[in-house]
Amino acid sequence: MRDVAALELVGLSKTFVRPAVAGLDLTVRAGEFYALLGPNGAGKTTTLRMVAGLLRPDAGTVRVWGHDALADPIAAKRIMAWIPDEPMIYDKLTPLEYLAFVAGLWSVPNAEAERRAAELLDLLGLDPHADERCEGFSKGMRQKVALAGALIHDPRLIILDEPLTGLDAAAARLVKDVLRARVRAGATIIMTTHILEVAERMAERIGVIAGGRLIAEGTLEELRERAGRSGSTLEEVFLALVAGEGAAREAA
Repeated sequence: MRDVAALELVGLSKTFVRPAVAGLDLTVRAGEFYALLGPNGAGKTTTLRMVAGLLRPDAGTVRVWGHDALADPIAAKRIMAWIPDEPMIYDKLTPLEYLAFVAGLWSVPNAEAERRAAELLDLLGLDPHADERCEGFSKGMRQKVALAGALIHDPRLIILDEPLTGLDAAAARLVKDVLRARVRAGATIIMTTHILEVAERMAERIGVIAGGRLIAEGTLEELRERAGRSGSTLEEVFLALVAGEGAAREAA
């Protein structure tokens, strides 16, 4: 199904006091790792929360693997995972209990749930803590438990908002390895991050959002060409693109 977009946003809009997302058009291809970058307040998290079904857009369309996520949110949610920057888990449960609980919500068969839980706990280095209550965990450990819970139903679209927040270098590497393995297995990932070196190393394509609109998109080389910054780092390219957009708005 690589001819069907994993995620398609058309005219997506959301206004609070002012427009947070303003007619955003965005397509994430099947099987790719896509980084969505932007300055604070650009609309990244609002966009992802609308995709995940946590916010209702004022206008626009959200399609997840061809499913209309606004008309049929259950069908869309069954094949996606949302991992926020602040991990949301149940403190009184152990990682093993938490994964069993989440797997049950998604109707994953018991034997399959146990296999996946064991695999995820091992991959994320949580095995030694599998039977400890999550209430005593550091933010980094809680983030890994939340990631395991998001992956337990084997989602085809994985949405990550600042997934490396609070992780030390070793934990961050584990998480990146798990995410790369998911893409190799056919999943699609869309991620926001302020750590531009991570986006530069991991993303196949990069979108830059400012003022709630997509202002540039492409591979790193394509973005360099657009910014007129041949050989520059993603950080330099990103700053040039955002500054150019700001100047264009002021001129208008």
